[in-house]
Amino acid sequence: MIRQAFILGAGIGARMRPLTNVVPKPMVEIHGKPIIGYALDSLAQHGIERCVVNTHYKAEILHDYLHRRTDLPFEIIISYEDTLLDTGGGLQNGLQYLDRNEPVFAVAGDSIWEDPIIGPTTLQQMENAWDPATMDMLFLLQPLETMQLTHGIGDYDLIDGKPARSKTRTGAYMWTSVRIMKPSVFEPARPLPFSYLDIMDEVEAKGRLAAIVHQGDWQHLSTPDDVDTLNTLWAPR
Repeated sequence: MIRQAFILGAGIGARMRPLTNVVPKPMVEIHGKPIIGYALDSLAQHGIERCVVNTHYKAEILHDYLHRRTDLPFEIIISYEDTLLDTGGGLQNGLQYLDRNEPVFAVAGDSIWEDPIIGPTTLQQMENAWDPATMDMLFLLQPLETMQLTHGIGDYDLIDGKPARSKTRTGAYMWTSVRIMKPSVFEPARPLPFSYLDIMDEVEAKGRLAAIVHQGDWQHLSTPDDVDTLNTLWAPR
């Protein structure tokens, strides 16, 4: 089983202002619970043993929350960034706290997914699909047609079952940011900062990128309107 995880929590959340004038984006509340709390609870349910969270903007607020989550059955390690390292650089830097020989669940600290009503959880489905012999990275994709409450972007298509990035962003699926990856995708180490998109494209070009389609709901949170919509129209199970 995959026992380690990484949550990206360092972003500034400019599009979420004015909410992020007060707290970092992962600490914006949906139904009284910080967004990052949903990811932490899903990882705990799956049996994760160690989780790294990178932080930067208004980090002390996020640190305080993480220290108070003594109910979680796994160790939380904070990877603080004095200078923002971007999505790829933050992950590369934070991997020093994890086993580089084992795969990692990586998720964004500013989105929420819900498991299918019946059957294995989302993370369990991903773990079941993970094949290290043929994959360096496994994505969770959300069909745009199922995104009724928040705005979707067509990041990817599936061609013969393989994910292909839509550079025009007109694909049928949005990348949820939930993924399994081998730490080796960051070898050799790159100069910081850099975008994780560079890694994604390289893995796709090598034919080592795979994906499953999410059977549950995933909520994309970018703006205060998204927060208002979920707090008004969405009821977490």
